[in-house]
Amino acid sequence: MCREKRQVKHSALNELRFRRYYPASWCSGLGSWMLRFLLGWNAWELTQSALWVGIVSALMLAPALILSPYFGVQSDRVNPRHGLMWSMLIHGAIAMSGALATYLGILNVAVLLILATALGSVSAMHSPMRLALVPMLVPREALPSAVGLTAMSFNIARILGPGICAAVIARAGAAWAWTIPVFIFATAGLILSSLGGVGTRQERAHGSVNSEFIEGLRYVLSMAPLVTVLALTSVNGFLGRSFIELLPAVSGRLIAGGPTELAWLTAAAGSGAVMGGLIMSRLKADVRYLFNMSVAAMFFAACLLSNLVWIGQLPSLFVLVGLLSLSTTLAGTACQTLAQLIIDPQYHGRVMSLWSMTMMAAPALGAAAHGAIAEWLGFVVAFAIAAVVGVLGLVGLYARRRGMAEEAPVASVTTSDSR
Repeated sequence: MCREKRQVKHSALNELRFRRYYPASWCSGLGSWMLRFLLGWNAWELTQSALWVGIVSALMLAPALILSPYFGVQSDRVNPRHGLMWSMLIHGAIAMSGALATYLGILNVAVLLILATALGSVSAMHSPMRLALVPMLVPREALPSAVGLTAMSFNIARILGPGICAAVIARAGAAWAWTIPVFIFATAGLILSSLGGVGTRQERAHGSVNSEFIEGLRYVLSMAPLVTVLALTSVNGFLGRSFIELLPAVSGRLIAGGPTELAWLTAAAGSGAVMGGLIMSRLKADVRYLFNMSVAAMFFAACLLSNLVWIGQLPSLFVLVGLLSLSTTLAGTACQTLAQLIIDPQYHGRVMSLWSMTMMAAPALGAAAHGAIAEWLGFVVAFAIAAVVGVLGLVGLYARRRGMAEEAPVASVTTSDSR
């Protein structure tokens, strides 16, 4: 093992391949958020039931938790660029199906459930393929920049996508709102197809999917720095990200907010996330530096959550949500970058699929736990408890900081066509 060397800041936009790929990242993120909005909006329009909206939302997430390990193995076997091209094709088919169902007047709850499940399933393929491709586009020192820029585009799309859909529905109808993502995904697919030669791999013998996934799991457990990164990702989800997931309830309980207040808070969360991605895009690829920054960002989030007792008006909650989203995004992207920096390339897809599962499951479980405690003791007490637990966890993980630099291998992240 070798000690991590200090890296200089390097923009991913200096790399021709990343510059050619980046518009595809924007298109895929924008189209995905438009589909998510349309599925949720149609669920409410058809049923007027929060339960059905929740079921549709769950179906957009649950398949990823189940299928991510399989696609993680596949992303270590195949050219991830090809996997993303198939992802754009399937995304486009989902959007076209929604458009046709709306135009023909046959869009009902059953169709929505099928489309939501399909979107959740293809998302399970898209994430590990994307995480496997990006390190092939940039040198090691530009990886934080690539992760930050990708996070920034994703969160801007999170704001723009629903706004575009709402405007199109109001002026041209829902069928056109479903149709626009078809062209967006087609554009992303064409951009990806133009990246010839990127992502090819050396031939190697393959075992079964199960055996290769277990091999990847054993690799993670044998690498103390990776275990630490996954633990940090869990703490981040338990703290700030779970609070963001509970924004509708938090708004109603703390400031008696309605739809307008929730819209402002959602904008604050999106803006904070964009700023976090922008800051990450300017950091250097130094393992110890990123580890310390992620811990500091989570500690700051815990401090914010412990001060909810002082929040009683929209402006103060708006500021808190923006800062919390910024710190949570910084911590999350730092953890993602750390994982990608220290992974042996042959395990990349499998490890990052585990990271993705942790990243999705931690805020969901945290939101459920905090929501249950809040029903009994209120949000102020619930998140004060979360802050204390989170700080204790961070203290334990920070004690392992020396191991992050001393044990973490220098992963061979290059721009070569094979690895």
